[in-house]
Amino acid sequence: MVALVTPFRNGAVDHAALAALCHRVIEGGASGVVPCGTTGESPTLSHNEHDAVVASVVEATAGRVPVVAGTGSNATAEAIRLTRAAEDAGASAVLSVCPYYNRPSQEGLARHFEAIADATRLPVVLYDIPGRSAVTLSLDTLRRLAQHPQIRAIKEATGKLDRVTEILSTTKLAVLSGDDALTLPLLALGGTGVISVLSNLLPRRMTRLVEAGLRDDIEAARKAHRTLEPLMKAMFLDTNPIPVKTALGILGHCDAELRLPLCPMTPADTAALEAAMQPFLGELR
Repeated sequence: MVALVTPFRNGAVDHAALAALCHRVIEGGASGVVPCGTTGESPTLSHNEHDAVVASVVEATAGRVPVVAGTGSNATAEAIRLTRAAEDAGASAVLSVCPYYNRPSQEGLARHFEAIADATRLPVVLYDIPGRSAVTLSLDTLRRLAQHPQIRAIKEATGKLDRVTEILSTTKLAVLSGDDALTLPLLALGGTGVISVLSNLLPRRMTRLVEAGLRDDIEAARKAHRTLEPLMKAMFLDTNPIPVKTALGILGHCDAELRLPLCPMTPADTAALEAAMQPFLGELR
């Protein structure tokens, strides 16, 4: 699945560029799209913009692939409102991040996600990314949440592969990688796929990697991973989504415009990004 960027132009959401990006990644073999996540700069979107982006992506995909809408918040009531709006817009599922900044206890985390899951008929994908949220879901909490009929999967961005084994061994949750570079080992452990940043640029390449991993063709998956690994690294030359948006801007797929507090890459990092893109220029355009 593709963690979509949110294109901006002159301070506003560029819905035409967003629709074009949806078409491009679907044609590239993506099996789902994820608007309004970390890569979509969701913390800088107003509530109206957030709802409009989800609706725009649902319209652009036209039922060709599932739309897993990012609807997380550090306020449970706000997360529920965003979730219900995504459901009304026609989203297929929601992605809900651990509440950031207020650092709830494990009991607070469990109650937060249970309240969201109680408020929707859509499948809920949990999103554990302690580097941004400052909290992580314990395995005990995950086992509790996995009992809820609407909570179906987790996007794992902890970087701890031993957790993946525990989650798969002790729950029925599907596990999706939250890091392109860890997709191959996660698939080898029994994971389901990835919510990918790099797929904004090379959806077909990432699709081949995932498909090879899912059919246990480790040699093909390893080859695909090694080919993409320099560009995977380049996606984190600066804070996500700065590099991927910069790359899309270089290629003319959308403006490289960001919203503060994110700002453009340094010239040195931009040059390093362009060098990593060079072997793929024919496909990127």
